[in-house]
Amino acid sequence: MEIIFSQIANLGFPIVVSVFLLVRIESKLTDITSSINQLTKAIISKTKEEVL
Repeated sequence: MEIIFSQIANLGFPIVVSVFLLVRIESKLTDITSSINQLTKAIISKTKEEVL
């Protein structure tokens, strides 16, 4: 029984930390994607202004 609890403790903590980090990184990636899209639109707009 102690071996089972030991294995759960050894595997559970890394799994929890991994899930936590993935959730945090996902929100950051969403923010970065939004910023890149805004930057792309700004560059396209600026390029069109220079052509005209």
